[in-house]
Amino acid sequence: MERKRRAPVAAAKIMLCSAMCLAAAITGCDRADDTPRLRVEVIATRPHDTRAFTEGLEVDGDTLYESTGLSGQSYIRATTLDGGTELARADLPAPLFGEGVTVAGNLLWQLTYRDGIAFARDPKTLTELRRTTFDGEGWGLCTRAGRVLMSNGSATLTFRDPETFTPTGTIALTSHKDAKLNELDCAPDGSVYANVWPTDTILHIDPETGTVLHAIDASDLLPRPARTPATDVLNGITHIPGTDHFLLTGKNWPTTYEVRFLPD
Repeated sequence: MERKRRAPVAAAKIMLCSAMCLAAAITGCDRADDTPRLRVEVIATRPHDTRAFTEGLEVDGDTLYESTGLSGQSYIRATTLDGGTELARADLPAPLFGEGVTVAGNLLWQLTYRDGIAFARDPKTLTELRRTTFDGEGWGLCTRAGRVLMSNGSATLTFRDPETFTPTGTIALTSHKDAKLNELDCAPDGSVYANVWPTDTILHIDPETGTVLHAIDASDLLPRPARTPATDVLNGITHIPGTDHFLLTGKNWPTTYEVRFLPD
């Protein structure tokens, strides 16, 4: 299974950005600069397993779930939110590539990348209860108002039934139409936060209308010059219940950051 590739090298990025800016000027496309900004304030840090190629984070009560990727190396685990004690773990059979995760009622759903399989698991034991299939790629998951939201690497979110995983509708972003939405978090206020692959940007979205409410630059968390060949992109966001704080991390990152988002 192909690994999601890192961002291009600096020279290529400059050329790409220049081309995109020129295209926006010519076509009148929406630009990220028009979007209200939020900044990241770090509240605390905690260690993160540098072997974890993070694809999904979810906090449910006092349990933190993390789903990881890479073919033949994917697993999902549940740990205590406060101390990181492992409560349960399930490894995906090779060559499956794990992706997003969410708790929906009495089920925990876990995606695969290009395998077209979604696992329904017991949230306590992570035992597979059943599996179903879906079309296209699987990237991120979260649960909102009794519906599961799924990303597939495009600027469109798919609503799914929490019991059957059957698609029940879609919503496309009204701006940032080239965004590759990845890991998702459904916040208590009904909005959705989405990592944008392969960047350090998080979009704050109204899932009813597709409006991008805010753009968040998280590049200061682990600046690219400080990253090693082993670290990959920012990916992993989840709200901490009862607070206005979120957990953020990345693929093979050494740190998980407890943060809040403030006006820029």
